[in-house]
Amino acid sequence: MDESESRSAIKQLASDLLIRHGYRGMGYAEIATQLGITRANIHYHFGSKAELIDEVLADYVAATLDSLRKVWANEGTSLPEKLKQMLVFSRQRYNRFNARGEPIRPWSLISRLRQDQDLLSASGRTLLAKFSTELHDVFAGALSLAAAAGEIRGDVEAATTLLVAIADSAAPITIAEGGFMGLEAAYGALAKLTLK
Repeated sequence: MDESESRSAIKQLASDLLIRHGYRGMGYAEIATQLGITRANIHYHFGSKAELIDEVLADYVAATLDSLRKVWANEGTSLPEKLKQMLVFSRQRYNRFNARGEPIRPWSLISRLRQDQDLLSASGRTLLAKFSTELHDVFAGALSLAAAAGEIRGDVEAATTLLVAIADSAAPITIAEGGFMGLEAAYGALAKLTLK
């Protein structure tokens, strides 16, 4: 494995471990064992655990926002279709960590690290705040366009607030509600309240 492949493999495994076990449950020893490398190799690439987590979180936030912008910035897609695409996006991440018939497990790095915010670096906490702010901006722009097109009723800012709350809490909703149908119900309720 060359240096680039090694960095990528370390970050991917760190992301998976963070999602499954949280900040405290992700350690260099397990990464080294699973990848067949040394802890010194991980330190060489990332330095401290906080630096590794910051980089993993930055990549995850950027990829998530990029995917959501593609859904919500598409002016040729109706609001109901955008809500369906949100569910498809979330279901793909959910299915990666949750097998049928198994207890519901965490599946979002953002949601998981919100639980461990006190352990994150200042940079990590800033990334989580940035995610929510940018998520709000993405949704506000899309819902303003939907309102101008006559697709929604009611207050755009109120609908944006609800949409952000659902999207930002998607993983905890599935855990609290016993599965993905809880998230589907939340988006369905939002659609009933806002769509014409």
